Amino acid sequence: MNELRKSKRKTLVLLIGALILIGVNYVIYSREHLLRAGEVVFLELAPVDPRSLMQGDYMALDFSVARAIDSASKSGDDAPRDGVAVLRLDERGVGHFARLGECAALQANERCIRYQRRRRDDGWWRRDGIQLSTNAFFFQEGTGARYTEARYGEFRVAPNGVALLKSLRDTDLQLLEDAPKAPADDGADDVSSPE
Repeated sequence: MNELRKSKRKTLVLLIGALILIGVNYVIYSREHLLRAGEVVFLELAPVDPRSLMQGDYMALDFSVARAIDSASKSGDDAPRDGVAVLRLDERGVGHFARLGECAALQANERCIRYQRRRRDDGWWRRDGIQLSTNAFFFQEGTGARYTEARYGEFRVAPNGVALLKSLRDTDLQLLEDAPKAPADDGADDVSSPE
């Protein structure tokens, strides 16, 4: 009887572990799919405290749209924690706040984006704020200088408003990427004759 209980427990633990792995892999798959197939929407970066702009291997982010949402939405303890904002896209694909609303009955140049209201209290100051997908962009160690020219965030947005930040862009919406590396000089191209 005791062996039967141990066997059932072991089976139950393995089943729960398998379900957790399936759930985690589904979330990973859905996020990867969104990064590949989601619609591109650019959001203008808003100025942040320069002391927190570059901290280690990430950049603190804030977006102009988030500030507009914050102004238009109710703040305080009774404000809803999550919501949906409607963005109007310009000819370059840059999203501008249009209104608070839902993802239904959008115009051809409108997209919706989900947001969360965050309350920060670090002991020194307290600030309510709107967060769109993320408030930081992580980059490889030693490549931070490249992102000082960042003016836009490139988001991939699903029809239900879920958004993921994919990259940062400059004023012309050009991708901020590594500078091309010079080819290594291994002497293979040297055509001079030996003396």
